[in-house]
Amino acid sequence: MATFARFEKDGRVSYGLVRAGGIEELRGGLFDAPQPSGRSFALDEVKLLAPCEPPKILAVGQNYVSHLGSRSVPTKPEIFYKPITSLQDPDGPIVIPEDAKDVHFEGELVVVIGSTVRHASREDAAAAVFGVTCGNDVSDRNWQRGAGKDSQYWRAKGCDTFAPLGPWIVTDLDYSDLLLRTRVNGEITQEQRTSDFIFDVPTVIAFVSRYVTLTPGDVIYTGTPGNTRRMLPGDAIEVEIEGIGTLRNPVQAG
Repeated sequence: MATFARFEKDGRVSYGLVRAGGIEELRGGLFDAPQPSGRSFALDEVKLLAPCEPPKILAVGQNYVSHLGSRSVPTKPEIFYKPITSLQDPDGPIVIPEDAKDVHFEGELVVVIGSTVRHASREDAAAAVFGVTCGNDVSDRNWQRGAGKDSQYWRAKGCDTFAPLGPWIVTDLDYSDLLLRTRVNGEITQEQRTSDFIFDVPTVIAFVSRYVTLTPGDVIYTGTPGNTRRMLPGDAIEVEIEGIGTLRNPVQAG
């Protein structure tokens, strides 16, 4: 098991290996067998960034029965895209657009793809997972399905800062049964295990790869459990996943 982060120090962006409260700088890309540079820093000396630079961001909707409400259980993974520009760093603000009326948090396990995948079997799909991290699929319910509904999710789920990711990627972790918690200002608002997925991770990856080639660095937000609620400027959102860590982001008005 290893923990990889992406960080900025003195204007320089690098990947690093997180160990015992510190980070060892690596040379090279995350998927290119990076080597130690010989430099190490305390975590509080660096700015953590989104832990990878994904070529594309996909997400699964309706992947916990507890989140369905009155909707029927889907018969296949419901997939949508979020733009790269929606990424936000750990501790970076979630910015609510001025005309957004009902912006919610969605704490999620996020899978990072480590190899090229096309027409994958379940076994190939599982082997393609580089690691996992925490994510928040921020969503405006009014634009998604309210009175102001758009025909597509382009802004409901795709506004700038609507995809917080991090704080780091953990490899070789059994992600099939992890406890996920979301907290708003310290209050637990979501709590469920990833073993409750309707569609598990290999199923999702195999399904997507039938139609879209996945490549190293792609990320898949795997769905949110339970109920969510509106976020307000000044709130602090934390997504904590067992074995990974905690993604924290403040909320501010745009």
